[in-house]
Amino acid sequence: MSNMEEWGNTTEVTEFVLIGLSRNPKVRAVLFFLFLLMYLVAVAGNGLIVVLIVMDSHLHTPMYFFLSNLSLIDVCYVTTSVPQMLAHCFTDRPTIPKGRCFAQMSIALFLAVAECLLLAMMAYDRFVAICYPLRYSLIMSQKVCISLAVSLWSSSFLLTIVPFFSMQARLCGPNVVNHFKCELQAVLKLACSNTQASGVSMMITSVFTLLFPFSFVLVTYGRIGVAVLRIRSPQGRSKALSTCGSHLAVVGIFYGTMLAMYLRPQAKTFTDKEKVVAVFYGVVTPMLNPMIYSLRNRDVKGALWRAIGRKVEE
Repeated sequence: MSNMEEWGNTTEVTEFVLIGLSRNPKVRAVLFFLFLLMYLVAVAGNGLIVVLIVMDSHLHTPMYFFLSNLSLIDVCYVTTSVPQMLAHCFTDRPTIPKGRCFAQMSIALFLAVAECLLLAMMAYDRFVAICYPLRYSLIMSQKVCISLAVSLWSSSFLLTIVPFFSMQARLCGPNVVNHFKCELQAVLKLACSNTQASGVSMMITSVFTLLFPFSFVLVTYGRIGVAVLRIRSPQGRSKALSTCGSHLAVVGIFYGTMLAMYLRPQAKTFTDKEKVVAVFYGVVTPMLNPMIYSLRNRDVKGALWRAIGRKVEE
């Protein structure tokens, strides 16, 4: 009998056993230090961005308003799973109570959908700034930005939390989750009831929260690319294309991995490849976002030096 079968020999599910990325103690030790480093970089980088944007009046613009929301989402997103994953690296039988597992799933879904919608809003903001610079302050006014933020968070709630708690899935048998966290797709594999309706509902939700925003981002950046190519200055054109390329790379990793996970026919088992995919959108992207979107930006660097200067003077 396999370890999975030994662990999962239960009749009433009160807790879940998380297999993690590896059962090898040496590999788990390496993964601990790797993910600890990635977590610290993600939290420090995104946390710094939020603090600088709140403190420095020079950064009180629509672009940085949306970036602060993105950084806040990323800090919360990695914190929902990575600390638990680090603790489980030194546990032979890592478990999580059923209630905490469902809380982790619902919060992670909410934050993931919020990031999907936010990336589309950020693409629109850059589109207006580059294609309609003279009307930018009028189109992206403070009132419009706040309205977009409110619609972002409320839509994310309605598109995730409500459908999540309306799902019909009875868990009465195995409790071993082939994942390093409580991922909805992995937990649904354990259901002993028919989850076809839940699968269809999740597929429809994924179209609205993943496919549509991703398509919008691609079209928007396509328009931005056309506008950038019209710039006469080779230096300005090169800088703009480099920035757009970096943004698209991060957007591609996040949307691509999420689409690969949620917008496809579901198999009966959850594979190790899918766990690796989850690492990219759950850990790698939140770590890269501040480096790509903000920390290389001259305005953010200026805000950082001003903050350091004030600290030294005190």
